[in-house]
Formats: sequence, structure tokens, C-alpha cells
Amino acid sequence: MRKQRMPYISLSLLPVILAINFCLPQFVRGHIIHIPDSLPPITVQVNDSLCIITDSAYTLTPFFKELKALQDGKDTVISIIHLGDSHIQAGYFSGQVMRLLQDEFGNGGRGWIAPFKLSKTNEPDDYYINSVVRNWETGRIAQNKQKTAIGPGGIGIKTDAPSVNFELKITPVNGVGYSFNQVVFYRSKGSMPMLPAGPLKESVQVSLATDTCMDNILADTFRIHCLTDIFELHSTRRKRGTDELLPAADFDNIYYGFSLTNGGSGLLYHSIGVNGAMFVNYTDESYIRQLALLHPSLLIISLGTNETFGRRFTATEFTKQIDAFIALIKTHLPNTTLLFTTPPECFRRAYVNKKYTYVRNENIERAAKAIVNYARQHGIACWDMFAITGGKNSSKKWYDAELFSADRIHFRKEGYLQQGYLFNHALIKTYNQQLVLEKTATSVTGEEIQDSLQMVNDSIFAKKQ
Repeated sequence: MRKQRMPYISLSLLPVILAINFCLPQFVRGHIIHIPDSLPPITVQVNDSLCIITDSAYTLTPFFKELKALQDGKDTVISIIHLGDSHIQAGYFSGQVMRLLQDEFGNGGRGWIAPFKLSKTNEPDDYYINSVVRNWETGRIAQNKQKTAIGPGGIGIKTDAPSVNFELKITPVNGVGYSFNQVVFYRSKGSMPMLPAGPLKESVQVSLATDTCMDNILADTFRIHCLTDIFELHSTRRKRGTDELLPAADFDNIYYGFSLTNGGSGLLYHSIGVNGAMFVNYTDESYIRQLALLHPSLLIISLGTNETFGRRFTATEFTKQIDAFIALIKTHLPNTTLLFTTPPECFRRAYVNKKYTYVRNENIERAAKAIVNYARQHGIACWDMFAITGGKNSSKKWYDAELFSADRIHFRKEGYLQQGYLFNHALIKTYNQQLVLEKTATSVTGEEIQDSLQMVNDSIFAKKQ
């Protein structure tokens, strides 16, 4: 989305600029993205001054430079992974961020989709993955003992059926804008390969992997000659290059998920969340190497809720778990920018006065503080959703606003959408700030300084009216 070009601002104007609460989009030349001077109506009152991303080490700068290149017209795709738990699996929070960012920087595709419904759990509402097979065994990263191998999406599904099919479908309302023309399909090396089926089967270029991309994972690519919202695959047991059919018992049939792209430049936002997931579940070298297959420029980490329901939760042990996870990330994703989000406050059940009731989960505050402190000490960017959404006792406000679901841990769709808006608002505000600092560090003419001063004065006067 192209923005109007406006004059540069002198570095000497920054105190004035900050004093008028980010009126920057009104007068900075370049690709500053317009955000309102204040947040639009949010059901629960929040403090806009807290809606920022702390990044004292400017670790987001490399990622922001990639965003700026997109704005400058570079034909490229930037990959983002948003990793988390059930708050992310639902797809509302991360989906809101995905759409808002792609509105500004371009839509590279829907990204990662996983067969959640086939594994008998909730799936985001902008796609379906269907199959005639019903007897799936499911492995999830949050299982103490995983029932099957898992893939980049944190799950895997396995069947002993002699024939397997998948139908991928972008939903007509919630999935608008996510038509695709390329599908990358991730499966185990021992699974039956898939070939295109249905009306599009003659218009697909098939590239079945012969070598694993890592460990025991194959990534097949299907290039479709048009954009589509529906794609069908059907298994084959035919031995490659022959008419011989191999026995069904020769295959393990473990499938992991798909990545959908559209051939355009922009952001590819992989939302990866698994119900019940914690830092310790993702702290696995093999799994982190799988994340690297998606080549993320930015990894957003939204974890911490599930840990707080443990009876022996301590901030010290929780911090050790964060550190072990980050150590693996830095080893296998050394060039990926990291961004923490803290969990929002929620409730827990407690036995009070001889009956069960709901009380605020006080451990959420401890977890949020531990994440903020870790991020500060290790130079990692952090968005403190706990503080931004109201901090201590905010769960009651969100509950009174009817934004919690029945379990008072998860949120209703509208609650997640509002959280996603707040996060995007903070990310864009931080992007604008760093872009201005970069621009104002360059030399400017006296005339440009006078023009900028006049615009600042005009803006201050307008605010007083």
C-alpha cells in the first residue's frame, strides 16, 4: 500500500515530535504508516501510552529494514512465525495481526495450515482440511509421550488406511483474500505420496521430493496454473516409474500440514499454536530445526499461560525454561529476529468457602514479569500484553465486557481480535519510530527543517483547538 511522500524531519525536532504523541504520519516524508493519534474504541479501556514494544537494543531493526524494502517495491516474501499455545491455535489473535500487517506490506499467502479438525481439535475459521479417512491417530507437541511424529506445525496425524485423500479449502467469508497457487505439503518419508485430484489435476506441476529436507520429513511442491480456493490430493501406492502397486502395509502415513502461497510479494505469516503448549514442549532440537524450514525473519513467541496453572510454578524455574528454549532458537535460527508477547491475565478455579469459584490467576502476573525481565536482560524485543490490557485485576474487566469464553482462560473471538489490533498498533508505532530515527539521522536542508517546524507547529495548534 503506497503512502504519500512528505518532507524529512530534523533530528532536533524529535523532542517536539514525541511531545505531540506520534503525530509523525502527518508530516514525515517516506513510508510512515498512518496510525491514529489514539486507539479506536476498545471494549476494555487500555492505556495507549503502554501500547508499545520495548526494544532498547533495536533488535527489530533488521526485520524493519525488510519491511521497508517491501514498501520500496522489492519483489520478495518475508516469512513470520507466530508460535504459541491455544491462544494462537484458535487463529483469531494471530489472524488479526496477519491481516493487518498484510494490508500494509502485502499478502504473500495464508502460510502454514494444519489438519487440526482431522486430529479432533479446533481449527481456525478461514480454512478447512477434510478427508474421507476418519481413523486418525494424532501426535501433538504438548503430549508427554507423543503418539506420532510431529511436523513444523507442532502436530502430526497418522492412519493405516489403504487410501488417503485431502481437500484443502479456503472458507468463502473468513478466508477471503487467501487464494493460492502453490502448495508445499509436509509428510513423513515413509508415507504414501499424494498426487493432484479433482478439476485442477491437469493444471498442476508436481514436484515430489526424493530427499528429506531434514530428518524424516519430505516436502512436496504443487504449483497450480491459477489461483484457487480449493485443492484436492489423493494418495498413490504406485512405485515410482512403474505400474507396480506397493502394499499398504509398507507405508506409515504420517502427515504434518501445508504451506499456501500466492506468488505475490509481501508477508507470509505462519500461525503455529497447539493447545496446552508450554516453553518446555517446544524446547526440542529436532522441532526447532523444523521451524527453520519456514525461514522466518521474525519469530513471535506467545507462551506462558499454561505454565502458570502448575501447582509449583515459580518465576525462577519459568525463566530457566525460557532460557533453554531461546538457546536452541539462537543456535538453529541465528538470523531470526525474536519478539516476546506476555500472556494476558485470566482466571483459575479455586476452592473458597467450601465451594469452587473463579479467582484471578496471580501467576500470570509473575510469568509476564519474568518474560519482560528476560527480554530486557537478553536484548530481545517484548510486547507486554499483560500490562497493556490492564495488568493486575484486568481479567475482571475483560470478563465484565463479555470478552472471555466460558472457561475464563480463553477469550471470545472479539476479545482476541481486539488484542490483535493492539499488537499490530504497537508494532506499527515502533516501526514508524525507528524509521523516523533512521531518516532524521541523515542530513537535511535548512528549508526542509523550516517546513518540518511549521508542520509541527500547525499540528500542535490543531491539537489545542
